Amino acid sequence: MIDDLDDLPTGAWELPEEFVLLRDTVRKFVETEIRPLEESLPHDTAGAPGPQLAILQQKARDMGLWALATPREYGGAGLSVLGQVVVAEEAAKCRMGAFFPAGGAFGGNPPNVMYKASAEQFDRYARPVIEGRMSKAYTAISEATGGSDPARAIRCRAVRDGDDYVLNGTKLWTSHAGTADWGVVYARTGDGGERDGISCFIVERDTPGLTMTPIGVMNSFSPYELHFSDARIPAANRIGAEGAGFTLASDFLVHGRIVYAAGPIGIAQYALDLAIDWVKQRQVFGTPLADKQGIQFMVADSEIELRAARLLMYQAAWNADLGKDVKVDASVSKVFGTETAFRVVDRCVQMFGAMGLSQEMPLERWFRDLRVKLLGEGASEVQRMVIARRLLR
Repeated sequence: MIDDLDDLPTGAWELPEEFVLLRDTVRKFVETEIRPLEESLPHDTAGAPGPQLAILQQKARDMGLWALATPREYGGAGLSVLGQVVVAEEAAKCRMGAFFPAGGAFGGNPPNVMYKASAEQFDRYARPVIEGRMSKAYTAISEATGGSDPARAIRCRAVRDGDDYVLNGTKLWTSHAGTADWGVVYARTGDGGERDGISCFIVERDTPGLTMTPIGVMNSFSPYELHFSDARIPAANRIGAEGAGFTLASDFLVHGRIVYAAGPIGIAQYALDLAIDWVKQRQVFGTPLADKQGIQFMVADSEIELRAARLLMYQAAWNADLGKDVKVDASVSKVFGTETAFRVVDRCVQMFGAMGLSQEMPLERWFRDLRVKLLGEGASEVQRMVIARRLLR
């Protein structure tokens, strides 16, 4: 029992010092390198343009901010989940941050399923991504029949034919497909149960029978429709055993939800910082807007919710790094983080008034981008189902 206040532990809710240094390094990089570049780019630019991106990526490499989630033995930074969320939050604090954190400067991570690939597959496809010789790869799971329930929804079929698989079907909402040199595609190879009979394949961009079409959506970054018409995929490009694709994907989905929440939280925090500066200097009826109680409550509620979202995210990441089962933690973090971020940005648009709707500010872009985040990595309703099932079973 602690009898003296001097005996209370200090820093109980503080990040370890190495993560504070990492956070500050990324924050400075975004402030000095990314935001000034954005000022010269169109409002809805998706990622830094090629020449500028190459310069940014080299600077990131020199700072050790490259392939952050890739294990060190493969040439990456090997950050823990907590380290990844710290970086993701700060890297998102720019206009294009929802889908291109730090403008795409910290790239180099192949799809996580590649760590289950053979050594030959890894060296041929994943290693060039880590080394920057190939572009970021895509992952194609969702289809017209659904994305939140891939085990039952996948209709895209791969049929074995000698040394190849013949792939037919359509994938939707596939991010980065338009610029990727290759990607991983999940297709049905059998008639097993809900989770059986799905396999994972590496598919190169120039595969005959593969066509890609951008899908116009409300946010600033278009996903793609992938259509396969008798596309022949070498059997050597199948990752893992036939029918094991869903298991391979599931191994990585949970931790991804934790990191996914970090970007929206970072954007919302930056939006709140901008709004606070605005209401302090904006004069309305003879006094600063910040003097109005309605505005004060918006600021207070936003701060409360962002603190809670960040701590939930840190807790989930910490438990993940300890090797605990974080399925519920990840879903809690994803739901609360993304929904909080959307509410906060909505309030900030309100505080800015008409200026919040203008493309002079990043707020309207963030509003569109964050609305999409409520669906990505599993819709909020699906995450609530995951939480409830675990608690009620």
